[in-house]
Amino acid sequence: MLVFKFGGASVKDAAGVTNLAHIVKRYTGEQLLIVVSAMGKTTNALEALAKAYYNGADDAHALYEDIKHYHYSVMHQLFDGHDTVFDEIANTFVEIDWMLEDEPQDSYDFIYDQLVSVGELLSTRIVNAYLNQQQVNSRWLDVRGYIHTDNTYREGLVDWDKTCAVIQKDIPAMLDKCIIVTQGFLGGTSENFTTTLGREGSDYTASIFASCLQAQSVTTWKDVPGILNADPKYFEDTVKFDELSYTEAIEMTYYGATVIHPKTIKPLQNAGIPLLVKSFNDPDAPGTVISTDGKPTFTKAVMIVKHNQILLSVSAKDYSFISEKHLSEVYQLFASNKIKINVVQTSALSLSLCFDRDDDKFEKLLYLLKPNFNLKYNQQLHLLTLRHYSNELLNQLIEGKQVLLEQISRNTAQVVMAE
Repeated sequence: MLVFKFGGASVKDAAGVTNLAHIVKRYTGEQLLIVVSAMGKTTNALEALAKAYYNGADDAHALYEDIKHYHYSVMHQLFDGHDTVFDEIANTFVEIDWMLEDEPQDSYDFIYDQLVSVGELLSTRIVNAYLNQQQVNSRWLDVRGYIHTDNTYREGLVDWDKTCAVIQKDIPAMLDKCIIVTQGFLGGTSENFTTTLGREGSDYTASIFASCLQAQSVTTWKDVPGILNADPKYFEDTVKFDELSYTEAIEMTYYGATVIHPKTIKPLQNAGIPLLVKSFNDPDAPGTVISTDGKPTFTKAVMIVKHNQILLSVSAKDYSFISEKHLSEVYQLFASNKIKINVVQTSALSLSLCFDRDDDKFEKLLYLLKPNFNLKYNQQLHLLTLRHYSNELLNQLIEGKQVLLEQISRNTAQVVMAE
């Protein structure tokens, strides 16, 4: 039994959906569960819609019409205008229509999940309909009835016992009859509300299904040939890893490598299921295999850059030493506001923390910290992480840059730099 995950880039247009079908047809006879993300940049567009609706902005309906136009444009290239999928998509859009008719009453995180989740519902309806049109026997599955989470909106925590029980009860019999097409990124609560698993969470969805079903492997289809040592948009002469260990992959995702969602690896490692990262543009190429046996050769350092960072320095108002009590208070505020710390460094009198910029969360954090601490911060920074670095490479990459924080361990160097 195989699990495939197709990201937004792989289904961004009609040609992408057609290519997905070609890849799936290569595995005729296999038990196959397919996890699909929202099409193209739909999640970004729905995020903008959620924010506009919540803030009462005038452009909410225009944003919504653009999203509808994009999906119908793709569909008209794939289907006859009388295909039943048009009714399915219209009914899916009704979920947004109902929300936009009323003034926002709930928290932003709740509204975000109910609106942004529609992207995956649309893409999977379209993919499933096209597979059946191409004589591929597939069935659309609403993942919200199978991946059960708590009520932590935008970062749903999976109830593994409940999730595995219902997956193991229903899914094997379905796979004996057809291919399953379902949504990435989404979950459901006991009250039947939609949750999301965190941005770019479709990889995690695939690993949940694979772990519960004891799949042979998970393949995530990307627009890159596999896992590279660096993003080719920022670094020249990148190299592809043919294999990686679970441990190295976890480290890379923790530090910000975007090719895999950070939560994806652990369920697969626990179950001993390999993860293949392959190119949907070249399905015959071997890609990268992540497994227990992965033993990469690091001929070049792994180089990861996170943009749009904030560096915040916190010190006690009475100029006392930073103690465990101060650390506990600051960490608790970060945790309660769902802000992940990328780098932390302490000195006698201050605590410095680097994290992703989110204006709403940051403003709230400053408000909560100000009564007890002196605060200084810099924005628009870069965080450079080097795994298996050399001093020569590190010095080369930071030459001429304004370095605000530097942290070096045996295998990893991290540097926070200004633009």
